[in-house]
Amino acid sequence: MSQLIKAVQAAEDELLVGNVILYPTDTVWGIGCDAENGAAVKKIVEIKERDASKAMILLVADQQMLLRYIESLPADFQQFVEEQERPTTYVFSNPQNLPKEVLADDNTVAIRIVKDEFCHRLLRQIGRPLVSTSANISGEPAPKTFADVSEEIKKRVDFIVNWRQEDAMESKPSRIIKINPDGSQKVLRD
Repeated sequence: MSQLIKAVQAAEDELLVGNVILYPTDTVWGIGCDAENGAAVKKIVEIKERDASKAMILLVADQQMLLRYIESLPADFQQFVEEQERPTTYVFSNPQNLPKEVLADDNTVAIRIVKDEFCHRLLRQIGRPLVSTSANISGEPAPKTFADVSEEIKKRVDFIVNWRQEDAMESKPSRIIKINPDGSQKVLRD
């Protein structure tokens, strides 16, 4: 069994019992859990010492998974996603089938379709979105590599994924674009 498959299986086992993981994403190292598990999401809020009213970013494997939570997408959405050169998170209004713990106060949700192999495989395995929030205490800088993740965060999570911990290439957070109900877009973070 390959190291990647072992890492995915170990992370899946933790997520399925409601645990919080520290894992590599397509952007920075993140703290994550099953996005449909409200209790696990609350644990992330506690770990990060974060304002509970601040929305979380969710990761999905593909547009099919996204459509379970977003009723309709602009006609050219898939093409738009494919044209993005870097990881991009989309903010949608009025999501469905998600716990209130992952929603912003204005009833929006931020979701990113991942291209990263580890995240994609993990999402396919669990069949649900993952919370993805940077692996830092609120207000502190987001870690650009695993080595930048504080010992405090490492101690607070239930499980640390053994994948890409040695990567030295620094990452940065995703771009964020709001998709308005009329299909228009607004860049929130570039």
